[in-house]
Amino acid sequence: MTGSTLVGALVVGLAVGGLGRLVLPGRKAVPVWLTLALGVASALLGAIVVGLVDHRTDGSPVLPLMVQTGFAAVAVVLAVVAAGRPEPEGQTPPGTGGGRRKEEV
Repeated sequence: MTGSTLVGALVVGLAVGGLGRLVLPGRKAVPVWLTLALGVASALLGAIVVGLVDHRTDGSPVLPLMVQTGFAAVAVVLAVVAAGRPEPEGQTPPGTGGGRRKEEV
């Protein structure tokens, strides 16, 4: 993996993470830094996958960019959608006092 691949993955991840915040409707339960970090991490994962699978020597940057963008987009969408889901009935979110109640005597 070259330095340009890492820089490309960083740029793609930040761009997709930022655009994902703007494109997805509704209130976001995921912080901005997390969407950017997920975008960068998944774009790097996409670059690694392309490096393992693609053994061509022509050096065309189109395939790696497409794969990095796809990985980053899927990760950001899944994170935002999963974080925005309401809690299932009968369950309380962590840290909201869902512990045992005092028994009345």
